[in-house]
Amino acid sequence: MRDQAERLRELVNSKNNRVNTRKARIIAVTSGKGGVGKTNISVNLSICLSKLGQKVTLIDTDLGLANIDLMLGMIPKYHLGHFFSGERDLADVVMEGPAGVKIIAGGSGLQELANIGSWQLDNCVNRLFTLDEDNDFIILDTGAGISNKVIRFLLAAEEIIVVTIPEPTSIADAYGVIKIISKENPNAKIYVAVNMVKSDEEGEQVVERLRIVAEKFLQFPLESLGHIHYDHNVPKAVKQQQPFIVTHPNSKASQGIWKMAQQLMLLPEHPSRGIAMFFQRLFLGKA
Repeated sequence: MRDQAERLRELVNSKNNRVNTRKARIIAVTSGKGGVGKTNISVNLSICLSKLGQKVTLIDTDLGLANIDLMLGMIPKYHLGHFFSGERDLADVVMEGPAGVKIIAGGSGLQELANIGSWQLDNCVNRLFTLDEDNDFIILDTGAGISNKVIRFLLAAEEIIVVTIPEPTSIADAYGVIKIISKENPNAKIYVAVNMVKSDEEGEQVVERLRIVAEKFLQFPLESLGHIHYDHNVPKAVKQQQPFIVTHPNSKASQGIWKMAQQLMLLPEHPSRGIAMFFQRLFLGKA
């Protein structure tokens, strides 16, 4: 494993030293519990960023319950696991989504991916650099909760959106995720997104509560990404297997996700080491 890690680090470093190498922003979207709209935000945020002129790839890394393709009414032939196993090239697993967003489906267990051979891992990393060169943003829809699989993705990420709703249990679970990240991945930038709020004041209060607690007990700063109002059009869009930003572009939820996309672009850009380095950190630990 040590030799494998060293070879991979050398490969990544040599690629990173190329002149004018582009690095996409890698943003993981997660939540302390399921049912808070994490995947919905990942999908619709990606579409808004694309409509704002950004090149975006959305990767479903919720390996236990991959469902981005279901939400978009798409039937993938291949998924992330096929790429890392060497069965398919990167181009084979990328699908065209709404507004030009590129979609890579999940569907393979983390343990299966972690067991690939060193030669194949080197080969995959080499090909992953094309994602950096072709994208401004790479959005990773992770699983919910604090399982080992989810935490490994969050510890490899450099920017993380934590989604919560204005319920005490959800807020507490979101804080639990933030607490782990602050200790194990202290250089990460965390943005809080509040979903299903009843008013602007409620959304702002949830963020402020999390921010105060994180600064007091964790000495860890949080950034607000904004909030999305509860909107009955959202479950309608889910049943139609379409993003709500597409089916109901003028709805309250759509207005909220547009503001989040704009806020994300206005925030100071966090230095990115790219998608290849992300997967190096995921498989082999922090570099």
